[in-house]
Amino acid sequence: MKPYYLLAILPFIAILGGAAFVNKVEPYVLGIPFFLFWIIIWAILCSVIMVIIYRLDPINKGEGK
Repeated sequence: MKPYYLLAILPFIAILGGAAFVNKVEPYVLGIPFFLFWIIIWAILCSVIMVIIYRLDPINKGEGK
C-alpha cells in the first residue's frame, strides 16, 4: 500500500471519531450548529483529499501501465 493512500483515512476518522468531541449545538458557525458545520466541512475536505490522492497516484498519470 502506498503511503499517500493513508490520507483516505482522515475523513473517516474526522467524521466518525471527531463526532464524539464536536457534538455540540453551540457555537453556531455561519448560522448552523457546529456539529452540522463539522460534517459539511469534512464532506468538502474529503473531496479535496481524494483529488490529492488521485494526483499523487502514478497509475492515473499513465506511468503505472
